Amino acid sequence: MEGAGATPQLRYTDPSFIGSERLTLNDDNSPAAILRKRLYWHSRRGMWELDLLLIPFLEQRFDHISEEDQLAYQQLIEGEDQDLFVWLMHREWPEEPSQRRIVQMIVEHAETTDNSAYRTL
Repeated sequence: MEGAGATPQLRYTDPSFIGSERLTLNDDNSPAAILRKRLYWHSRRGMWELDLLLIPFLEQRFDHISEEDQLAYQQLIEGEDQDLFVWLMHREWPEEPSQRRIVQMIVEHAETTDNSAYRTL
């Protein structure tokens, strides 16, 4: 019997939980998962317009692009919001060829993919 003020013990009695191999991103501490978490949070910007372009690209395309393009994405999100906005809104292109390529990939992805689910970010 638990005394007043005692913290109740949690018991996992759901049979689907016991012995399950379910692992969420929060539970995974592998280098790849840590990198993914860092990329996700750095892709969340101060501008909603950027979030709508970067998050879907990260979640849907990042794992399928080359290592060089992944590195270019990582470098891109280290930049200033104002630069990213200008580039991703087609006002200017980055001078660096690898940055120009990844910006074009993000824009193309946004233009050819239904990202309506992300509008609630």
